[in-house]
Amino acid sequence: MLHCQRNFLRTALVCSAFLQAAGLSAAIAADPTGDWRVADGVANIRVAQCNGSMWGAVAWEKTPGGHDTNNPDVSKQSRPTLGMPILIDMKKKPGTEQWEGQVYNAKDGQSYSATITPISNDELDIKGCVLGFLCGGETWTRVAPPIPSSPANSMAKGVGPKTVGVAPKAAAPAAPKSPAPPAVAAKGGQKNAAPADPVGDICLLPDIAGFAH
Repeated sequence: MLHCQRNFLRTALVCSAFLQAAGLSAAIAADPTGDWRVADGVANIRVAQCNGSMWGAVAWEKTPGGHDTNNPDVSKQSRPTLGMPILIDMKKKPGTEQWEGQVYNAKDGQSYSATITPISNDELDIKGCVLGFLCGGETWTRVAPPIPSSPANSMAKGVGPKTVGVAPKAAAPAAPKSPAPPAVAAKGGQKNAAPADPVGDICLLPDIAGFAH
């Protein structure tokens, strides 16, 4: 009987350690980059790593054509909200899967201290505080996969990729191309096409690329 109890205890401890390790791995694997739908569904925020910090900008709007009319800086009140930075220069906190910086609230034109924390691969927790208190937060839902580290991290500073000491290879003869399938005509004679991404790499947006670090 004692032998059975010892085996049961050993099995329980092994299972517990395995579950804790699995949970830790999931937390480590969570990536805050990608496109996220805000809690009320009115916008998607694209989060990417630019120049060593996390940034987030509006990548889609439910109601297009908005402007930053509540910004206290009069020169910015006419800027479109599409492509506008929302998460600003967020730095990773040592020893945690959390980034802290500023969040811009276009509803009142104010910036607040904020943190973002991936709580799973598909959920991002964001919290903002005024002067360290009056904190509020919400959970964003992933709508697009993580974004690899952008070459715009250097391109934004005017430094392009360089090739040194490598002779160019002779171009191989091009293989004959198969004819592209015809586009399907929509009503009115127009052809269907994938919708263009008006924002693209947020690291190249002027408000982010020109940020002084």
